[in-house]
Amino acid sequence: MDTSKLIELLCYTLPAIITGIVAYYFFNLHTKNEEGRRRYLLNKDTQKDALPLRLQAFERMTLFLERINPGKLLIRISPNTEDKNDYENLLISNIEQEFEHNLTQQIYMSDECWTIIVTAKNATIQMIRRTNMSDRVDSANKLREVIMNDLMEKQSPSAVALSYIKNEVKYLF
Repeated sequence: MDTSKLIELLCYTLPAIITGIVAYYFFNLHTKNEEGRRRYLLNKDTQKDALPLRLQAFERMTLFLERINPGKLLIRISPNTEDKNDYENLLISNIEQEFEHNLTQQIYMSDECWTIIVTAKNATIQMIRRTNMSDRVDSANKLREVIMNDLMEKQSPSAVALSYIKNEVKYLF
């Protein structure tokens, strides 16, 4: 084969190869951009649908924390008898029922937020149990009185969790 024929063949082939590579590069770039745009639009639509559900979950957990706040819990639930152990069990079962009613809300919250809510619930139950075992408590009404006095000295666990929820909701917007 002649060298001039080889050079002529190369002159025709080289531009075609370069044009093919550039076309492939632009097609690939366009495909990635379209995929990114579709993903963005899908994510935007999902966020639009999920945001009200997440806000509703935070609202329900706020209500839960308010309802288990010892100050409000003791006012809402009065003792049936003077037995302090019966009253302790009544308070704890009420907290557990409230919690079980709102258990599904955890799917809309971060793991850290849910852990703080569970910790607040457990700390409230622990506070009630610890106070009931105290020597100062001999009746259900005395249990109420001692818990209320203790709350005046320190912040309730549900108040701490509520503060965290408010902070997390700020970052949704």
